[in-house]
Amino acid sequence: MPVTAKICGLSAPDTLAAAVAGGASHIGFVFFPPSPRHVTFDQAAALATLVPDHVERVGVFVDPEDALLDQAIRAARLDAIQLHRASPERAAAIGARTRLPVWAAVAVKARADLAAAHAFRGAAQRILYDAKTPDDARLPGGMGLRFDWTLLQGFDHSLPWALSGGLDAANVAEAAAISSARTVDVSSGVESAPGVKDAAKIAAFLHTVAML
Repeated sequence: MPVTAKICGLSAPDTLAAAVAGGASHIGFVFFPPSPRHVTFDQAAALATLVPDHVERVGVFVDPEDALLDQAIRAARLDAIQLHRASPERAAAIGARTRLPVWAAVAVKARADLAAAHAFRGAAQRILYDAKTPDDARLPGGMGLRFDWTLLQGFDHSLPWALSGGLDAANVAEAAAISSARTVDVSSGVESAPGVKDAAKIAAFLHTVAML
């Protein structure tokens, strides 16, 4: 089974084109103003028109209100919703209300953190294991942090899952080999500066993934 890749935090046509051309299976639009990768509804709408049907558009949210979700879904024609800092109950409610697949982020630093994934059984369709950020961090991800990939070895996954947190072209092959991830998610690892995607880095990342 090939490894697939999501390029997250895209905000410009040229780097979105690089993600599509490189074979990304998913692209992510961030709807969270504190993030340097935040896109407005107008930006997302324009970018969404450039995404072919075989690539899924994922909206990334942090504990969102329904009104935000509704506007983002319409603007970006989202295929899935990725939730950070949302309870299983809220994830289930959002999935039922929007009728879209839900990716639930689980922040990981220690093996015990993985257990939170089990609570999303029946509430989400995919788990995104991401590195836990500091308690005082404004952002739940996209900070280039990684966790110990060996923590995932032998874990009984309740749902399909993806690996995120500190990935880049230099380490994604090792990360996939150690964790057995079949979907990987990258954001800061393909940037030249926070929020500034780099087409060459996107191409290199996706080339490496394609070889796995």
